[in-house]
Amino acid sequence: MIMENLAILVILSFVFISIIITDNLAILVIVSFVFVTIIHHILKSKLGTKTHKSTKFPPGPKPLPIIGNILELGNQPHKELAKLSQTYGPIMTLKLGNITTIVISSPMLAKQVLQIYDQNFSHRTIPDTVKVLDHHLYSVGWLPSSSPQWRILRRVCATRVFSPQQLDSTQVLRQKTLHELMNFVKEKSVKDEVLNIGETCFTTILNSVSNTFFSVNVAHYGESCKSQEFKDIIWGIGEESGRPNVVDFFPIFRFLDPQGARARMTKHTEKLIEFVDGLTEERLKSRALEKDTTNKRCNDVLDSILDVMLEENSQVTRLHVLHLFLILFMAGVDSTSITIEWTMTELLRNPEKLRKLREELQCVLGKGEQVLEESHISKLPYLRAVVKETLRMHPPAPLLAPHKASEDAEISGFMIRKDTQVWVNIWAMGKDSSVWENPNEFMPERFLDSKIDIHGRDFELLPFGAGRRMCPGLPLAYRSVHVVLASLLNGYDWKLPNGEDSKDLDMSERFGLTLHKAQPLQAIPIKSQQ
Repeated sequence: MIMENLAILVILSFVFISIIITDNLAILVIVSFVFVTIIHHILKSKLGTKTHKSTKFPPGPKPLPIIGNILELGNQPHKELAKLSQTYGPIMTLKLGNITTIVISSPMLAKQVLQIYDQNFSHRTIPDTVKVLDHHLYSVGWLPSSSPQWRILRRVCATRVFSPQQLDSTQVLRQKTLHELMNFVKEKSVKDEVLNIGETCFTTILNSVSNTFFSVNVAHYGESCKSQEFKDIIWGIGEESGRPNVVDFFPIFRFLDPQGARARMTKHTEKLIEFVDGLTEERLKSRALEKDTTNKRCNDVLDSILDVMLEENSQVTRLHVLHLFLILFMAGVDSTSITIEWTMTELLRNPEKLRKLREELQCVLGKGEQVLEESHISKLPYLRAVVKETLRMHPPAPLLAPHKASEDAEISGFMIRKDTQVWVNIWAMGKDSSVWENPNEFMPERFLDSKIDIHGRDFELLPFGAGRRMCPGLPLAYRSVHVVLASLLNGYDWKLPNGEDSKDLDMSERFGLTLHKAQPLQAIPIKSQQ
């Protein structure tokens, strides 16, 4: 026993030294493989092994000992998984270290997981980085759906944050940010300067969300340190949440944090929580100073949620409020802004689609720099089709958030064991030629005579998920994408800098919790002469 403990200590030291000198995931996995293999053999020799009775599992690529299929994920897991599904089918098994993962790549099977057996598959596999500051214990995004607290927070989202009445009442706050956007675009147009579409959309959506939630702008266009700080925080949280982490594959290394992911995530999360807590404290002090709080209300989301928190015997604490805003900020800003950037990119690559959309906007809004009101969206079928087509080709979360089976279940004749992780590859479904005609072509027209929508009822198109784990922020994201996109296009033509051909635009992706453009889109707004 002494010799065995000494061997383990030596191996741990070797692992720790390797971690210090490299941040390469592949090398870390190989080192981890050596370590875990030895420990596995030691435990096996002492304790023996227990095996489950044989069951019919979904097919999949043969895993390597211990590390399984980790190395097959590559830097673009959604694409690599799509390729593997062409060999092994729309339901397949991967071994990712200690985690058994089922990958779903067809609408029919997605319906079974997200609707028919929704209750069983609505739990979450929680990445190690999400556990910083106990976020998973307070967040509606990660609490188990069987938890009473999850149901309370979900109801708060539905009634106090994203209800039609709440969004209608805060529309004037978002309209202000649209006017600021148009002033910035006009300034760039007059100076014939290049506009960074990604950063501009990010600032616009960041201010739109912060106004909806807190009645304040938190960023400015152009060279803004505050904008860049928020961008670094939100993009940093998204990257750390979605980046492969050796700790998730081998929890035994959690105390080492070999890639430094938890340390970086803690820093980002603390900054965002501090920002939200400061606004909350300021609002609570303002309420305490006023006998008649109705005169000082901002009538934004923060006021609405504080009403719930301050109710007698409320089950919503201040920690719940802080972590709720944390995840709403993340989901609301990042995914919405990158969807607008991808849409602008596809339109610039397809000038005839852009012309058709601008004609529709002029017909409804008239000529000039008119800001679209949210009530106009229902009158713009081609705009809605353009957004759907973008979400089909560039879903913000290509694998959705991870699901987990709470009990054994059978899907399409295959056994899915309890605690198995489930990924739904909606990116692969959007590129499936058996589902979509010419799937690699940008064709908004496919949605004009189609009833397929993005609200979780049509499993061919699930950018926001479906079932009880569907993204609660869909109503705000839906409004924001359409009105910002229309505001950018109505009254302006766009050209690429340096005579660049639109067909040569870089369409490469950067994978994380959300799917960013690897190279930001830049274009010059030109005042329309029509």
